[in-house]
Amino acid sequence: MFTLTALEPKEAEMRIIGVDLHTRQQTIAMWDTETKELIERTLTHDGDEVREFYSALPGQVLVGIEATGSMHWFLELLEKLGIDRQVGHPSEIRKAETRKQKHDRRDAALLLKLQIENRFPSIWMPSSELRDLRTLLMHRHQWVRMRTRVQNTLQAMAIGRGLRRGKALWSQTGQHAIASLPLLPHTAYRRNELQDLYQKLHAQIDELDKRVGDQALQRPGAKLLMSHPGVGPVTALATDVFLGDPGRFADGKAVVSYVGMVPSEYSSGGQQRLGGLSKQGNPFLRFLWCEAAVHAVRRDPGLQRFYRRKLAQKGLGKARVAAARKLGIRLWIMLRDQIDYQEFCRRGQMRQKNGGACAGMPEVGHSPAKQ
Repeated sequence: MFTLTALEPKEAEMRIIGVDLHTRQQTIAMWDTETKELIERTLTHDGDEVREFYSALPGQVLVGIEATGSMHWFLELLEKLGIDRQVGHPSEIRKAETRKQKHDRRDAALLLKLQIENRFPSIWMPSSELRDLRTLLMHRHQWVRMRTRVQNTLQAMAIGRGLRRGKALWSQTGQHAIASLPLLPHTAYRRNELQDLYQKLHAQIDELDKRVGDQALQRPGAKLLMSHPGVGPVTALATDVFLGDPGRFADGKAVVSYVGMVPSEYSSGGQQRLGGLSKQGNPFLRFLWCEAAVHAVRRDPGLQRFYRRKLAQKGLGKARVAAARKLGIRLWIMLRDQIDYQEFCRRGQMRQKNGGACAGMPEVGHSPAKQ
């Protein structure tokens, strides 16, 4: 069933395991390269059956799984046991199987086969520390979205009663004004509950902002990114932890493609057709870059000139995305080279004077702006 011709001599004495992972159980296909024995088994996730099985395996072990949302506990278990593991891209794994028969045993055997033949489509995985920081950022983002929904509801109630304060509605005076509106009993009850919820969410977000700021100051990469005008602790920390190792990207195009800020394409027969953004990437990082670009174009002269050109050519929406794309490439360059904003500008000016300008670099005559 399998061929070992692709195995290196060092790999010739080990156990290779393909794992089809589910929430309640996992099906494994294990190949012992020494005895040439294939073992197929199903392990339930209740109790210590999984830990006992993997901890009892002697010698070198390599585990391959397909990326799923419920895999992190299993990866942490393998890390604690000192077992090598690799995570595969789901789409690439599915391309390797042409037959329409699909079940757990076949999936596990396919993962094993790809590993043995050195065709396993491994993807980069963040460390436990990065995953924990991602959780902090996503938790804050969830609270911010909830607060925004509450604000929109209160704003609609105020406008419906002729109270138009705009952003001033969230000041102490504005909150007192909406609390003083004469409303019917059920509507008044809803207003009071929403105002209490808004205050609680606001306090929670302030606390999370402090935690994010502290974590950003502890990471050298995030500190460098915060030197760029318009980039705060949230955007800097998110860029650092979601991009991970900047060296894994070949160029700026690979970075923006990873985030999903490249156009979709439907080209054929020599005719090119470009559509909207592919959005095949991290939506949270894409959102933060677009938000940060709004502030960056006001403080960075070179980015501002670029934004105004795109605004005249493409309109507001496309100009904002183009500025966010350019900002994202800048942040990646700063991470990759471990430089701050001042050094980035100096290198960009030198590159343009030598005729080697590239995407993301500031224009000639760009004076560094203070944040």
